[in-house]
Amino acid sequence: MKGPGKRVEWQGCGTALVTPFDERGRIDFGALGRLVEWQIAEGIDFLVPCGTTGEASTLSGDERKAVTAAVAAAANGRVPVIAGAGGNHTAKAVFWARDAEAAGADGILSVTPMYNKPTAEGLFRHYSAISDASRLPILVYNVPGRTGTDLDVETILRLAEVPNVVGLKEASPNFGKIARLLTLVPPDFAVFSGDDSTALALIALGGRGLISVASNEIPGEMRTLVARALEGDWTAARKLQARWLPLMEMNFWESSPGPAKCALSLMKKCGETLRLPLAPVRDETRRRIEAVVVGMKLSGKRGGAKR
Repeated sequence: MKGPGKRVEWQGCGTALVTPFDERGRIDFGALGRLVEWQIAEGIDFLVPCGTTGEASTLSGDERKAVTAAVAAAANGRVPVIAGAGGNHTAKAVFWARDAEAAGADGILSVTPMYNKPTAEGLFRHYSAISDASRLPILVYNVPGRTGTDLDVETILRLAEVPNVVGLKEASPNFGKIARLLTLVPPDFAVFSGDDSTALALIALGGRGLISVASNEIPGEMRTLVARALEGDWTAARKLQARWLPLMEMNFWESSPGPAKCALSLMKKCGETLRLPLAPVRDETRRRIEAVVVGMKLSGKRGGAKR
Protein backbone atom coordinates (compact mmCIF):
# COMPACT_ATOMS: atom_id res chain seq x y z
CA MET A 1 0.00 0.00 0.00
CA LYS A 2 1.16 3.51 -0.70
CA GLY A 3 2.07 5.55 2.35
CA PRO A 4 0.32 8.73 3.48
CA GLY A 5 2.03 10.93 0.92
CA LYS A 6 0.40 13.74 -0.99
CA ARG A 7 -1.50 13.04 -4.19
CA VAL A 8 -0.59 15.62 -6.84
CA GLU A 9 -2.44 16.86 -9.89
CA TRP A 10 0.71 17.82 -11.81
CA GLN A 11 0.52 17.05 -15.51
CA GLY A 12 1.46 18.52 -18.86
CA CYS A 13 4.77 20.07 -19.80
CA GLY A 14 7.24 21.44 -17.28
CA THR A 15 10.51 23.17 -18.11
CA ALA A 16 13.81 21.92 -16.70
CA LEU A 17 15.02 25.50 -16.34
CA VAL A 18 18.53 26.61 -17.16
CA THR A 19 20.30 28.70 -14.52
CA PRO A 20 21.51 31.93 -16.17
CA PHE A 21 25.00 33.11 -15.18
CA ASP A 22 26.69 36.40 -15.94
CA GLU A 23 30.11 36.54 -17.59
CA ARG A 24 31.81 36.07 -14.22
CA GLY A 25 29.80 32.95 -13.46
CA ARG A 26 27.47 34.54 -10.91
CA ILE A 27 23.74 33.76 -10.99
CA ASP A 28 21.93 36.28 -13.16
CA PHE A 29 18.72 36.70 -11.17
CA GLY A 30 17.39 39.35 -13.54
CA ALA A 31 17.58 36.97 -16.50
CA LEU A 32 16.14 34.17 -14.38
CA GLY A 33 13.12 36.26 -13.44
CA ARG A 34 12.53 37.24 -17.06
CA LEU A 35 12.76 33.61 -18.13
CA VAL A 36 10.13 32.61 -15.58
CA GLU A 37 7.79 35.39 -16.71
CA TRP A 38 8.22 34.38 -20.35
CA GLN A 39 7.66 30.69 -19.58
CA ILE A 40 4.42 31.44 -17.77
CA ALA A 41 3.25 33.86 -20.47
CA GLU A 42 3.82 31.07 -23.01
CA GLY A 43 1.55 28.76 -21.00
CA ILE A 44 4.00 26.31 -19.44
CA ASP A 45 2.37 23.99 -16.89
CA PHE A 46 5.12 23.90 -14.24
CA LEU A 47 8.77 24.81 -13.67
CA VAL A 48 11.70 22.68 -12.53
CA PRO A 49 14.73 24.72 -11.36
CA CYS A 50 17.98 23.31 -9.99
CA GLY A 51 17.98 20.11 -11.99
CA THR A 52 20.55 18.75 -14.44
CA THR A 53 19.69 21.43 -17.00
CA GLY A 54 20.03 24.02 -14.23
CA GLU A 55 23.61 22.87 -13.54
CA ALA A 56 22.67 21.95 -9.98
CA SER A 57 25.86 19.96 -9.49
CA THR A 58 27.88 23.20 -9.58
CA LEU A 59 25.48 25.25 -7.43
CA SER A 60 26.24 25.62 -3.73
CA GLY A 61 23.51 24.85 -1.23
CA ASP A 62 22.90 28.56 -0.71
CA GLU A 63 22.70 29.10 -4.47
CA ARG A 64 20.19 26.27 -4.89
CA LYS A 65 18.01 27.81 -2.21
CA ALA A 66 18.33 31.28 -3.75
CA VAL A 67 17.46 30.07 -7.26
CA THR A 68 14.46 28.10 -5.98
CA ALA A 69 13.28 31.10 -3.96
CA ALA A 70 13.65 33.40 -6.97
CA VAL A 71 11.68 31.07 -9.25
CA ALA A 72 8.96 30.52 -6.63
CA ALA A 73 8.66 34.27 -6.03
CA ALA A 74 8.47 35.04 -9.75
CA ALA A 75 5.92 32.27 -10.34
CA ASN A 76 3.89 33.54 -7.38
CA GLY A 77 1.61 30.52 -7.32
CA ARG A 78 0.67 30.71 -10.99
CA VAL A 79 2.35 27.38 -11.78
CA PRO A 80 3.88 24.69 -9.53
CA VAL A 81 7.62 24.86 -8.86
CA ILE A 82 9.31 21.47 -8.45
CA ALA A 83 12.88 22.05 -7.28
CA GLY A 84 15.84 19.76 -7.79
CA ALA A 85 17.09 18.35 -4.49
CA GLY A 86 19.04 15.19 -5.09
CA GLY A 87 22.50 13.73 -5.27
CA ASN A 88 24.69 10.89 -4.08
CA HIS A 89 25.16 12.19 -0.53
CA THR A 90 21.93 11.52 1.36
CA ALA A 91 22.60 14.02 4.15
CA LYS A 92 23.13 16.81 1.61
CA ALA A 93 20.01 15.81 -0.31
CA VAL A 94 18.08 16.03 2.97
CA PHE A 95 19.35 19.57 3.60
CA TRP A 96 18.56 20.61 0.02
CA ALA A 97 15.02 19.22 0.36
CA ARG A 98 14.48 21.25 3.53
CA ASP A 99 15.88 24.33 1.81
CA ALA A 100 13.57 23.83 -1.18
CA GLU A 101 10.56 23.70 1.10
CA ALA A 102 11.72 26.80 2.98
CA ALA A 103 12.27 28.60 -0.34
CA GLY A 104 8.65 28.08 -1.42
CA ALA A 105 8.85 25.07 -3.75
CA ASP A 106 5.73 22.99 -4.30
CA GLY A 107 7.63 19.75 -4.79
CA ILE A 108 11.03 18.11 -5.12
CA LEU A 109 12.73 16.34 -8.04
CA SER A 110 15.40 14.02 -6.64
CA VAL A 111 17.79 12.18 -8.93
CA THR A 112 18.93 8.66 -8.07
CA PRO A 113 22.41 8.66 -6.48
CA MET A 114 25.16 8.46 -9.06
CA TYR A 115 28.56 6.72 -8.72
CA ASN A 116 27.80 5.08 -5.35
CA LYS A 117 25.68 2.35 -7.03
CA PRO A 118 23.28 1.85 -4.10
CA THR A 119 21.23 -1.33 -3.75
CA ALA A 120 17.45 -1.31 -3.78
CA GLU A 121 17.56 -1.18 0.02
CA GLY A 122 19.96 1.77 -0.09
CA LEU A 123 17.68 3.63 -2.49
CA PHE A 124 14.66 2.93 -0.30
CA ARG A 125 16.46 4.36 2.74
CA HIS A 126 17.82 7.31 0.75
CA TYR A 127 14.37 8.43 -0.40
CA SER A 128 12.84 7.64 2.98
CA ALA A 129 15.34 10.03 4.57
CA ILE A 130 14.39 12.78 2.10
CA SER A 131 10.69 12.09 2.70
CA ASP A 132 11.18 12.31 6.46
CA ALA A 133 12.94 15.67 6.07
CA SER A 134 10.25 17.50 4.10
CA ARG A 135 6.50 17.58 3.69
CA LEU A 136 6.84 18.22 -0.05
CA PRO A 137 5.83 15.62 -2.65
CA ILE A 138 8.82 13.97 -4.33
CA LEU A 139 9.44 12.92 -7.93
CA VAL A 140 12.20 10.33 -8.28
CA TYR A 141 14.40 11.02 -11.31
CA ASN A 142 15.73 8.02 -13.23
CA VAL A 143 18.35 9.08 -15.78
CA PRO A 144 20.68 6.15 -16.48
CA GLY A 145 22.69 8.10 -19.07
CA ARG A 146 23.85 10.43 -16.27
CA THR A 147 23.90 8.17 -13.21
CA GLY A 148 24.93 4.80 -14.65
CA THR A 149 21.97 3.08 -12.96
CA ASP A 150 18.59 2.25 -14.50
CA LEU A 151 15.86 1.74 -11.89
CA ASP A 152 14.00 -1.51 -12.47
CA VAL A 153 10.24 -1.89 -12.09
CA GLU A 154 10.42 -3.66 -8.75
CA THR A 155 12.59 -0.92 -7.22
CA ILE A 156 10.30 1.84 -8.53
CA LEU A 157 7.27 0.06 -7.07
CA ARG A 158 9.02 -0.14 -3.72
CA LEU A 159 9.96 3.55 -3.87
CA ALA A 160 6.30 4.32 -4.58
CA GLU A 161 5.60 3.05 -1.06
CA VAL A 162 7.80 5.78 0.48
CA PRO A 163 5.57 8.50 1.98
CA ASN A 164 5.58 11.61 -0.23
CA VAL A 165 7.12 9.83 -3.24
CA VAL A 166 4.35 10.66 -5.70
CA GLY A 167 5.90 10.02 -9.07
CA LEU A 168 8.81 9.51 -11.41
CA LYS A 169 10.68 11.43 -14.08
CA GLU A 170 11.74 8.62 -16.42
CA ALA A 171 14.59 9.15 -18.88
CA SER A 172 15.36 5.51 -19.64
CA PRO A 173 15.22 4.36 -23.29
CA ASN A 174 13.94 0.96 -22.11
CA PHE A 175 10.33 1.13 -23.24
CA GLY A 176 9.67 -2.50 -22.48
CA LYS A 177 10.34 -1.68 -18.84
CA ILE A 178 8.28 1.52 -19.03
CA ALA A 179 5.30 -0.32 -20.55
CA ARG A 180 5.35 -2.85 -17.73
CA LEU A 181 5.83 -0.16 -15.09
CA LEU A 182 2.80 1.84 -16.22
CA THR A 183 0.55 -1.20 -15.85
CA LEU A 184 1.67 -1.75 -12.25
CA VAL A 185 2.10 1.64 -10.55
CA PRO A 186 -0.80 3.03 -8.47
CA PRO A 187 -3.23 5.16 -10.52
CA ASP A 188 -2.19 8.32 -8.64
CA PHE A 189 1.55 7.77 -9.22
CA ALA A 190 2.62 10.44 -11.73
CA VAL A 191 5.09 9.31 -14.39
CA PHE A 192 6.69 11.99 -16.58
CA SER A 193 9.01 11.61 -19.52
CA GLY A 194 12.47 13.06 -19.10
CA ASP A 195 13.28 12.88 -22.81
CA ASP A 196 11.78 15.33 -25.28
CA SER A 197 12.18 13.12 -28.32
CA THR A 198 10.38 10.07 -26.86
CA ALA A 199 7.80 11.82 -24.67
CA LEU A 200 4.91 10.96 -26.99
CA ALA A 201 5.65 7.25 -26.61
CA LEU A 202 5.63 7.46 -22.81
CA ILE A 203 2.43 9.49 -22.77
CA ALA A 204 0.80 6.93 -25.07
CA LEU A 205 1.62 4.28 -22.46
CA GLY A 206 -0.09 6.29 -19.72
CA GLY A 207 2.37 8.99 -18.64
CA ARG A 208 1.29 12.36 -17.23
CA GLY A 209 3.51 14.53 -19.41
CA LEU A 210 7.05 15.74 -19.91
CA ILE A 211 9.82 17.57 -18.05
CA SER A 212 11.46 19.23 -21.02
CA VAL A 213 14.75 20.79 -22.07
CA ALA A 214 13.37 22.07 -25.39
CA SER A 215 10.71 24.08 -23.58
CA ASN A 216 13.47 26.42 -22.43
CA GLU A 217 13.44 27.67 -26.03
CA ILE A 218 9.87 26.87 -27.13
CA PRO A 219 7.70 26.63 -24.00
CA GLY A 220 4.40 27.31 -25.72
CA GLU A 221 5.03 24.87 -28.53
CA MET A 222 6.16 22.05 -26.21
CA ARG A 223 3.22 22.66 -23.91
CA THR A 224 0.87 22.39 -26.90
CA LEU A 225 2.57 19.22 -28.15
CA VAL A 226 2.13 17.53 -24.76
CA ALA A 227 -1.45 18.80 -24.39
CA ARG A 228 -2.45 17.36 -27.77
CA ALA A 229 -0.98 13.99 -26.77
CA LEU A 230 -2.76 13.97 -23.41
CA GLU A 231 -6.02 14.83 -25.21
CA GLY A 232 -5.50 11.89 -27.58
CA ASP A 233 -5.10 14.10 -30.65
CA TRP A 234 -2.22 12.06 -31.99
CA THR A 235 -2.34 13.51 -35.50
CA ALA A 236 -1.65 17.01 -34.16
CA ALA A 237 0.87 15.73 -31.63
CA ARG A 238 2.88 13.84 -34.26
CA LYS A 239 2.84 16.87 -36.55
CA LEU A 240 4.31 19.03 -33.78
CA GLN A 241 6.82 16.29 -32.93
CA ALA A 242 8.06 16.26 -36.53
CA ARG A 243 8.22 20.06 -36.60
CA TRP A 244 10.32 20.43 -33.43
CA LEU A 245 12.36 17.21 -33.36
CA PRO A 246 15.44 18.91 -34.89
CA LEU A 247 15.46 21.37 -31.97
CA MET A 248 15.03 18.56 -29.44
CA GLU A 249 18.02 16.77 -30.98
CA MET A 250 20.04 20.01 -31.21
CA ASN A 251 19.95 20.39 -27.42
CA PHE A 252 22.12 17.28 -27.10
CA TRP A 253 24.68 17.89 -29.84
CA GLU A 254 27.02 18.60 -26.93
CA SER A 255 26.58 18.12 -23.18
CA SER A 256 23.38 19.72 -21.93
CA PRO A 257 22.70 22.54 -21.17
CA GLY A 258 25.45 23.92 -23.42
CA PRO A 259 23.42 23.92 -26.65
CA ALA A 260 20.28 25.21 -24.92
CA LYS A 261 22.18 28.11 -23.37
CA CYS A 262 23.76 28.89 -26.72
CA ALA A 263 20.32 28.99 -28.37
CA LEU A 264 18.86 31.11 -25.56
CA SER A 265 21.75 33.54 -25.96
CA LEU A 266 20.99 33.82 -29.67
CA MET A 267 17.36 34.43 -28.69
CA LYS A 268 18.55 37.13 -26.24
CA LYS A 269 16.94 35.38 -23.28
CA CYS A 270 20.11 34.92 -21.20
CA GLY A 271 23.87 34.53 -21.53
CA GLU A 272 25.49 31.25 -22.46
CA THR A 273 28.01 31.09 -19.58
CA LEU A 274 28.43 27.61 -18.11
CA ARG A 275 30.27 26.52 -15.00
CA LEU A 276 33.23 24.19 -15.31
CA PRO A 277 33.63 21.35 -16.00
CA LEU A 278 31.08 22.27 -18.68
CA ALA A 279 32.45 24.51 -21.41
CA PRO A 280 30.77 26.60 -24.14
CA VAL A 281 29.86 24.73 -27.30
CA ARG A 282 32.47 24.52 -30.06
CA ASP A 283 32.41 27.12 -32.82
CA GLU A 284 31.21 24.57 -35.36
CA THR A 285 28.35 23.56 -33.07
CA ARG A 286 27.45 27.21 -32.48
CA ARG A 287 27.13 27.76 -36.21
CA ARG A 288 24.84 24.75 -36.51
CA ILE A 289 22.73 25.93 -33.56
CA GLU A 290 22.44 29.39 -35.10
CA ALA A 291 21.20 27.82 -38.32
CA VAL A 292 18.46 25.98 -36.37
CA VAL A 293 17.46 29.08 -34.37
CA VAL A 294 17.29 31.26 -37.49
CA GLY A 295 15.67 28.56 -39.62
CA MET A 296 12.94 28.01 -37.01
CA LYS A 297 12.48 31.79 -36.66
CA LEU A 298 13.23 31.75 -32.93
CA SER A 299 15.70 34.62 -32.81
CA GLY A 300 12.93 37.22 -32.47
CA LYS A 301 10.56 35.07 -30.39
CA ARG A 302 8.53 36.92 -27.77
CA GLY A 303 6.29 35.73 -24.96
CA GLY A 304 2.55 36.02 -24.75
CA ALA A 305 1.06 32.77 -26.03
CA LYS A 306 -2.19 31.90 -24.29
CA ARG A 307 -3.03 28.66 -22.52
